Amino acid sequence: MTPPRPDRVSVRAPATSANLGPGFDALGLAVQLYNEFHVATRADGEVRIRVEGEGAGEVPLDGRHLVVRAMREAFERVGEELPGLDLHCVNGIPHARGLGSSSSAIVGGVAAASALLGRAGAGGGPDRDWIYQVAADIEGHPDNVAPCVHGGYTVAFRDGDSWGAARLTPDERLLPVLCVPGWRLSTERARGLLPETVSHADAAFNAGRAALMTAAVCGQTESLYAATEDRLHEAYRAPAMPRTLELIRDLRQHEKLPAVVSGAGPTVLVLCSVPEGRAQEDSPEIIRQVDSIRRRAGNDWDIRPLHIEPAGVRTPSPHP
Repeated sequence: MTPPRPDRVSVRAPATSANLGPGFDALGLAVQLYNEFHVATRADGEVRIRVEGEGAGEVPLDGRHLVVRAMREAFERVGEELPGLDLHCVNGIPHARGLGSSSSAIVGGVAAASALLGRAGAGGGPDRDWIYQVAADIEGHPDNVAPCVHGGYTVAFRDGDSWGAARLTPDERLLPVLCVPGWRLSTERARGLLPETVSHADAAFNAGRAALMTAAVCGQTESLYAATEDRLHEAYRAPAMPRTLELIRDLRQHEKLPAVVSGAGPTVLVLCSVPEGRAQEDSPEIIRQVDSIRRRAGNDWDIRPLHIEPAGVRTPSPHP
């Protein structure tokens, strides 16, 4: 006997940092900053939306809302019509900063739809494989979607007509530190600055550094500085975010810290770490690195040390 479908669900989807320097459109990391979506179905077919936190007063409160659009696409994938909804969004991820806010909304919407449709993965949790395929199709590139769905550190790729992802566990000595500016940059504008072609030498350089990045994140943290060098996208985006690239150069040249553009920017990601055999918590090395980031960044940046989110999107108990 098929169990009854729920009529309400809560979803928590994490922020993500993609590219990580050389891994353009492929590498991503989930961090412990979240958007929450509380959904209940309505019999009258209406869609009612309430938004708290980031984006409140800015995003549409109708069927154009990105969470609703993602839910509608998910329902249509199985040949069903989206029911009426009460949607309550509690947003902690800043918009247009390179932290995967749109991917969080898409993944959250697809995960909510999956739960309402009665889909479940192994152990009764979210059907992550299905969520990932639908969400990556909507987003169009998987680098933010993969860590949002699966958590940890991910390598995402196109696999024929579907999307593939390898999830790896980052070294516990690693601490992402995000430098979030007060200004925004749309992904569309940032992508519009990229050239149509790149040289074979630059492509080969990035291939090697992207491979090194996986080794660095997953155990060889001493290689992080070299692994975060890029020749495919960061310099081309400098005209749209000169202060971002200036801070990255400052942190790399003067502090020898592995700083990169987070996603499409303008946030800066610094991958801080402690030496082998040391614990991260209350580490003098981590405290020193974060203090140096604050000093170099100044008052125009919100410095956020955030732990890595290990599990990705979750569907905890429904919101009352």
